[in-house]
Amino acid sequence: MKTRELRDKDRAVLAAAVELYLKSGAPVSSGAIHEKRVVKDSPATIRNIFTRLEERGYLTQPHASAGRIPTDRGFRFYVNNLLNGVPLTFDRINQVAQDFSIRKGDLPGLLHQASRVLSEQSDSLGFVIQPRISRIRFHHIRFIQIAPGKVMIILMTPFQLVLTEIVPTETTFDQSELDRASQYINANFSGRTLSQTRDRILEELGKSTSKFEQALSRLINLLRASIQQDDLDDPIIVQGASKLIGKFEKGDLSRLKSLFQNIEERAGLARLLSEFIALDRVKVLIGSESNLPAISDCALVLSHYGDRTQVLGSLGIIGPKRIPYNKIIPLVDNVAQKISQTICRSNS
Repeated sequence: MKTRELRDKDRAVLAAAVELYLKSGAPVSSGAIHEKRVVKDSPATIRNIFTRLEERGYLTQPHASAGRIPTDRGFRFYVNNLLNGVPLTFDRINQVAQDFSIRKGDLPGLLHQASRVLSEQSDSLGFVIQPRISRIRFHHIRFIQIAPGKVMIILMTPFQLVLTEIVPTETTFDQSELDRASQYINANFSGRTLSQTRDRILEELGKSTSKFEQALSRLINLLRASIQQDDLDDPIIVQGASKLIGKFEKGDLSRLKSLFQNIEERAGLARLLSEFIALDRVKVLIGSESNLPAISDCALVLSHYGDRTQVLGSLGIIGPKRIPYNKIIPLVDNVAQKISQTICRSNS
C-alpha cells in the first residue's frame, strides 16, 4: 500500500514511532505512543494500528512481547515527510559552514575541511568525493615537463579554479612540444573535458597527414596517461570512520567489518557512491535502498557540489539508520552549497 493511502491516524502513529525509536533505539510500545498524545485512542487501539502498519511493511516486531521498530520503508516515510515541507533545523549550521575558505589552487584543502565538518557535526562518517581532473571542463590547460617521464598538467576551470596533476609517461617530451600541445588543445577544445578531448583527437587521427598524425598520436599517449593516473588516484576523502564503531550492536560487528573494508578500499567506495551523484540537492538512501551490501545497515545522506554548469563531486555522511535526519539533511545540504559558493568565488 502506498504512503498516501495511509490514514491520517496511521501516519501520526508511524511518525511518532519513528521519532521515539530515533531517540531511544529501543522498540516502541503502544503505551509510549499513547503518552505522546499524538492520537486520542487507547493503547489497545494503537496496538491495532501497529498491526496494520506492520502488515504494510512500515514497522516490524523483534519478538512477540516487544514493541515495534521502523523498517527501511518506515524510515523512508519519515524522511519523505521531512523533505516535503516539514521544517529542518540545525542550530549551528551557519556557524560551522560559514568559515570555509580556499587558497588559490588548494581544492583538496577545502574538501578535507568539508569532510571534517560533516563528520564532527554529524558524529558519523563524513566523506567527500574529489573531482576527477579528466572529467572537469577546462578553460585553459598547460603541460610542463618537470622530470624525465613526468609531466605536470595545470588545468584552469571556467570558474577560475586551478587544478594540478603530475602524470608519469612512457613517452619522452620536450617542453616546446608540450607547449604546442597546450596551444592546440586550448585553441580547439576549450570548454570540454580531457576525456572528451582525447576522444575527439582520436577521431582526427585518421584525417591527418602522416607528420601531424605522429604528433597527435604522442598527444593521445599523454592524455591517456593522464586519464589512467586520474583513475588510480584516491578520489575520496573520509573522516570519522571510528565514530561508527560505538553506534552498532556487538552482533553487527561482522557487517561493520565489511563496511570498514570498503572504506579502506576507497576507490571502490567512491565508484559506488558516484553512481548516486545527481542534480537533487539532497538524496537520502536508507538501508537496502542503496543496493550497497556494505552499507545495508546504514543511512546515506549525500548531495553534490560544483558550479552552475557542472557537478564536480559529491559529499555526505554515512551513519546508522537511527541518525537525527532533521539535523543531518540540512547539514549536508548547507555544506554542499557553501562548498559550491566558495569554489565559484575562489578567484573572482
